[in-house]
Amino acid sequence: MANFPPVDEQLAYIKKGAAEIVKESELRSKLERSLASGKPLRVKAGFDPTAPDLHLGHTVLLRKLKHFQDLGHTVIFLIGDFTGMIGDPTGRSTTRPPLSREQIAENAETYKAQVFKILSPEKTVLDFNSRWFSKFSAEDFIRLMAKYTVSQMLEREEFHKRFHEEKPIAMHELLYPLAQGYDSVALEADVELGGTDQKFNLLMGRELQRAYGQESQVVLTTPILEGLDGVNKMSKSLGNAIGIHEPPLEMYGKVMSISDEMMWRYYELLTDVRMDAIAQMKADAASGKAHPMALKKELARSIVADFHSASAATKAADDWAKQFQKGGVPEDIEEVEVYLPDVMAPSDVAHQEILEGVTPIKLDRLLAKVKLADSIGDASRKIRQRAVRVDGELMTGPVIFWNVIGEPRTVRVGRKIKRVALTPSGPTAKLSS
Repeated sequence: MANFPPVDEQLAYIKKGAAEIVKESELRSKLERSLASGKPLRVKAGFDPTAPDLHLGHTVLLRKLKHFQDLGHTVIFLIGDFTGMIGDPTGRSTTRPPLSREQIAENAETYKAQVFKILSPEKTVLDFNSRWFSKFSAEDFIRLMAKYTVSQMLEREEFHKRFHEEKPIAMHELLYPLAQGYDSVALEADVELGGTDQKFNLLMGRELQRAYGQESQVVLTTPILEGLDGVNKMSKSLGNAIGIHEPPLEMYGKVMSISDEMMWRYYELLTDVRMDAIAQMKADAASGKAHPMALKKELARSIVADFHSASAATKAADDWAKQFQKGGVPEDIEEVEVYLPDVMAPSDVAHQEILEGVTPIKLDRLLAKVKLADSIGDASRKIRQRAVRVDGELMTGPVIFWNVIGEPRTVRVGRKIKRVALTPSGPTAKLSS
């Protein structure tokens, strides 16, 4: 028999950062029965094993699963190894290519390694929906498909749009929401979690449970997290994401770069801090009792500790303070070597000092080579944005003169910093030609 907190306390924690609950009255009723019986709720979230490279935006849902786990309920992390072969049509304007069995197995292992940075591996039930679908007969699938109509399926936004644009909708895609909904039947889920974009599939679970004689699950959706720009959703393709595998100092620095206003959103969606405590912090910041910088440092420390360790978070905080508040450079920054001919400026900008070991370097090429920029074009934009410094000096031009035989130089782009050494290819006379 589990000991659960009072229902109102549980609801307050569960509602923190939730976008929508369908229906809250049903959730309260389930929590009351759970409290009276000592039986935990079965809380499910499904993940198709497409190759995961998680950023903090993906962890909003995992964090909410953890909150149910914190309250003593049973969390089921369901890997859709069967539905992964269909391909989730959510957000797709074209048919998603099915994954092979080998890809699914490999991606599932990667997922497990990442999600247990938030969820407790000892308390989490890990399941695969092939456990029941591999036993489904053709008759079982026909009975499942009979529970829903084509017109109901075409109400789904992606299908509706593609139908009117006369774009193909493969028959197996229509099966996907039914298969995800049946997962809730097979698991007898009390609650299912998913992003706001998954609402159609989640509600399907409610309907199918009723059709199979079960009590409908409660659906809880989590919001889409904004990225570092505070406007667009967090996305690696938009360059505004914080990956959960990024080095501690880089992760810490990115969190410190968000606006003070966005800080509260991150506290709500990316930490376990209760809403009353967040409200108190906001009040303290508004009254001047607490400085927003100190509160943001605590946020950054907490996030780094979750994905690395408490000691790594402390060191990242110290290095960040040394780098950005005291004008210093961390002791253990990465040192890289660059092959000189790869970054030399054309001969028309050559300088007579080249004979003394000083060489004109194309700064955009250098930044791309040492991965302080995603591409040469991205590097040029960063230079124009006045985000590039070499040995602390702001760089605004396309060419920098570099003493090849001198000490490595410190190159900084925004929050990223590296120590760079140039490796000459041969005699300096050849370099000047």
